[in-house]
Amino acid sequence: MTIAVGTTPTRATGSAVGSRGGSATLPRESALAYLAEQHATGVLFGISGALYLLDGDVVHAESPEAPTLDVLLAATGRLSEDAWRDAMDHAGSHHSVGRYLVDQGRLAEGELEICHLGALFDAAYFALAPDSGPVRFRHGASHWLGPIRPVPARVVERESRRRRELLDHVCPDPRLDTAPVTPHQTVRHVTRRQQALLDLADGVRTPCAIARLLGRPAFHVLVDVRRLAAAGLVDPPRAEPSAEACVPPSWLDHATATTREPDVELLRRLRDALEARL
Repeated sequence: MTIAVGTTPTRATGSAVGSRGGSATLPRESALAYLAEQHATGVLFGISGALYLLDGDVVHAESPEAPTLDVLLAATGRLSEDAWRDAMDHAGSHHSVGRYLVDQGRLAEGELEICHLGALFDAAYFALAPDSGPVRFRHGASHWLGPIRPVPARVVERESRRRRELLDHVCPDPRLDTAPVTPHQTVRHVTRRQQALLDLADGVRTPCAIARLLGRPAFHVLVDVRRLAAAGLVDPPRAEPSAEACVPPSWLDHATATTREPDVELLRRLRDALEARL
């Protein structure tokens, strides 16, 4: 069973959540906090990303806008594609890929934790975007990576807010985050990191596409793009970003396929508590 969390709150009927497969529209901003209070296990997901919860803590996050953990590890030279594929083949069905990488000596435990936290916060920034559409919660879903270092939900929310505030402080134009990056005709005095970004900016690639090619966290690229824009080194977006890029993540169907029986009582309490806050 899933429960839907909408950007426009509407009061749900009892039968919608109480029946198998039902859903109710609830205020998005309260969902993660309430699920954490209830020590819920499952996945809170929408078109912009997914947050995986274990006993109310966030254990993983994914977004189609953020490079995945394997991409970030490969970019550092610490893990080859073959090593990642081996871990997926042997431990993916057991939801313990992270543990397998450590046990096989592919990565040190602390090394995996640091890289995973970076990937988690990076994807969570997009998954928690305030204007990214409706979100649903599916009870019991777990991620194939397995828990590595759980993060309290309030910490994830606070870090996402901090990142949004930082971007607005650098250059208050959120269109830059999703629009193709077009370098200005005259580019001067940039860092090596910014030059690597500009070398891939062709007026077609978005910041997130460039981040994948560079193997860098998407948020880091967003900061650089906004700094370049503030300095007049990239052209401002010509129009609002196209909605065509917002496609449902292909990994969601697989990730949410292995679920336990729905906790109907938890979902009913979630609905009632969030409706009371309207």
